[in-house]
Amino acid sequence: MVSQTRRTFMIHTVGLCAALAVAQRAQAGAPLVDENDPAARGLGYRAKSSTVDAAHFPKYQAGQKCENCRFYTGAANETSGPCPMFPGKAVSADGWCNVYAKRA
Repeated sequence: MVSQTRRTFMIHTVGLCAALAVAQRAQAGAPLVDENDPAARGLGYRAKSSTVDAAHFPKYQAGQKCENCRFYTGAANETSGPCPMFPGKAVSADGWCNVYAKRA
């Protein structure tokens, strides 16, 4: 009986590890948003926040970046991550768009 429980545990553990690896690879494989994409242009997305034209986007303030926006769901210390404003694509952690909202 003990070996059956151990075997079941090992099978479940291997399955879980495989599922996590696939999920991580799928997230990491998301293409970066192109600044010339129509949705990106509509939201004023810039891959580097330092290149935002503050005259054109008066909402922008120095220090605002995707990585500290409430909508950015990328992991800490990652260079890019997902954002619901651009489904299926990743944004630069150093980026900015007009939907920026400071993370609480």
